[in-house]
Amino acid sequence: MLAIPVIIAAFLAWLVVRRQYRRRLPARSIIVTPRKSTLIAQDGAVRSLQSARLTLSQADLERLWSPANLENLARTYWRFLSRVTLGLVRVRYGDDDRSVVLLVKPLTLLRFEAPEYVLERDHGKVTWRIRDGLLVARSGHGSGWLSVDVQRLSPAGGRLAAAGEPAAPAVEPVAPPGEPSASAIGPVAPPGEPSAWAELSIDVEVANFYPAIAAGLSTPAYEATQAFVHVLVTHAFLRSLATLALDESKVRRFSVDDAPGATAMQASDGSDAGEAGSRSEPHAAESARADQP
Repeated sequence: MLAIPVIIAAFLAWLVVRRQYRRRLPARSIIVTPRKSTLIAQDGAVRSLQSARLTLSQADLERLWSPANLENLARTYWRFLSRVTLGLVRVRYGDDDRSVVLLVKPLTLLRFEAPEYVLERDHGKVTWRIRDGLLVARSGHGSGWLSVDVQRLSPAGGRLAAAGEPAAPAVEPVAPPGEPSASAIGPVAPPGEPSAWAELSIDVEVANFYPAIAAGLSTPAYEATQAFVHVLVTHAFLRSLATLALDESKVRRFSVDDAPGATAMQASDGSDAGEAGSRSEPHAAESARADQP
């Protein structure tokens, strides 16, 4: 009987420590993933979207908003995957691919093409197209992609509109129980004065992915294992971004000189803008393709 009060006390102490730790962070990351975040089509294709709102100071945003740090964000994602698995899962870099391996390369769980970047003034995206791997059904080789998408939001919480486009309506994210909403973080600026706080919308998406577990066993088996773990790990990654600490890219395609104070993303190699694609598949507006994280 004594064990139950001890467990409850330990859990409450952990909540207090976690709250104090989060208060000391330079930013706040709130998960806003839809309740049904993983969808499986009749043909077995999976789409999983995990989302967060990151609230940070305007000064930090201006310091971090650059092509070089989008590349660093991509590297941070892979490094987090390795850390959270205690080094069991690692990322191997090839000339034109990225391999997620279990300890050694013969156990390649997922293999991706080299990343593709979208660089726009208020939006950045990095996409890795899925090539193959042990976790990919044979019928799904060469299909699907993984992407990390970052969008600057207006002070009202909506997506910043492009020229000539009506502003998107503000959407107030719903915070988990016990956490403040994004709008409750930081002081509210007086009318007519710019806010000292800024918001980013960050999405991690897997789309058109055909899992080997579902093909070889069953869809419920996939949902209870790989899909469940993916959501947990991705949410942990999104929460970790509140530290504003990014790992440095191994390739460093984009110049670090563009990072300080950058307010608009531009490809450092001066690549021309291409035609933007739809939201349902990777596109190449002001994109730069390179061997990057």
